[in-house]
Amino acid sequence: MATVQLEGINKVYENGYHAIHDLNLEIEDQEFLVLVGPSGCGKSTALRMIAGLETISGGTMRIGERVVNEVEPKDRDIAMVFQNYALYPHMTVYDNIGFALKLAKVPKEEIDSRVRKAAAILELEDNLQRKPGQLSGGQRQRVAMGRAIVRQPAAFLMDEPLSNLDAKLRVQMRAEIASLQRELAVTTVYVTHDQIEAMTMGDRVAVLKDGYLQQVDTPQNLYDHPVNVFVAAFIGSPSMNLFEADVRLSGDVGTVTLGSNVLGLPAECLVKNPKLRDYDGRRVIIGIRPEDYEDAALAPNVPESQRITSKVSLIEALGSEIMVHFRIDATTVDSGDPDAVEEKAGAGTANAVGRFNPRSTVRMGQTVEIAVSTENMHFFDLDSRQTIEG
Repeated sequence: MATVQLEGINKVYENGYHAIHDLNLEIEDQEFLVLVGPSGCGKSTALRMIAGLETISGGTMRIGERVVNEVEPKDRDIAMVFQNYALYPHMTVYDNIGFALKLAKVPKEEIDSRVRKAAAILELEDNLQRKPGQLSGGQRQRVAMGRAIVRQPAAFLMDEPLSNLDAKLRVQMRAEIASLQRELAVTTVYVTHDQIEAMTMGDRVAVLKDGYLQQVDTPQNLYDHPVNVFVAAFIGSPSMNLFEADVRLSGDVGTVTLGSNVLGLPAECLVKNPKLRDYDGRRVIIGIRPEDYEDAALAPNVPESQRITSKVSLIEALGSEIMVHFRIDATTVDSGDPDAVEEKAGAGTANAVGRFNPRSTVRMGQTVEIAVSTENMHFFDLDSRQTIEG
């Protein structure tokens, strides 16, 4: 067991590209920490530096109490699980799992004990004499996990291990990996670009963008209290709706002007966001989560001042909920996520999406009244793009 500490870590390649900037992270003993971000944000580079597969350009890396900047990968007491499994196709499952122990000249009896114990944990006992080509994708991933488990390392490092699996199997495997990590109580650093994976698996999640750490916190705190526009939009699916809006305050209440819509801000909004008082008469960025929109016909207690009218562009019926895409005539805000694509819905452009109750009877092309939970709005400074909170 061990902590993993990154103190002022930098990575600069020979061509001058600065991939990681002053990264400071402390992964606690037995913690499951997820590194997440869009393509090219530096998450895999950071993981590879922990593993020793990339040199460190600056800063200090510790595993346990030991500085490992110059320590070879094989001597760092870590086990890595790759997205392509990296299994030997000519070896049986038994030999794949035990291969590292054989190289380390561990006695045969101990190898057999460790391999069979790992196989039992991963439900691979009936497959030990098969070869990787005879296994499903999920079984191959379990073999790769087994190879890591038998080494009894100080830390697991996992680089997008589920990216090659289909959607249903990914859901199953992420639950299994999270459960396994808690059972083994091994410090784990897990890289993914999938924020749903990050939210459901990690004790804490570290969000990276362009090589800079944006925020590290529990999944729920990231969702409820994002520090900036990028984190707000990146965490959550569908993404947070972001618009420019003008704030007007009067005593303990106020309004936001959102294009042609004026929405009332109740007193609880200013209680939650007292710094918003400094923005009276100014333009800000507001964020509205999809679940904070609702078919007004199903929200009779929401006052008229907290409703907008819009035409439905697209409906995605998911059984337990309905995703309703519509347009608001306000300036939308680019979150800064290079992987985000402008959303096109139906015949026109939809710049907002709401998560409606499945009992809603709204139809595509219909003009509907939409209730907005303005007390749950997020507010960001227009220039710094940092949250206005506290």
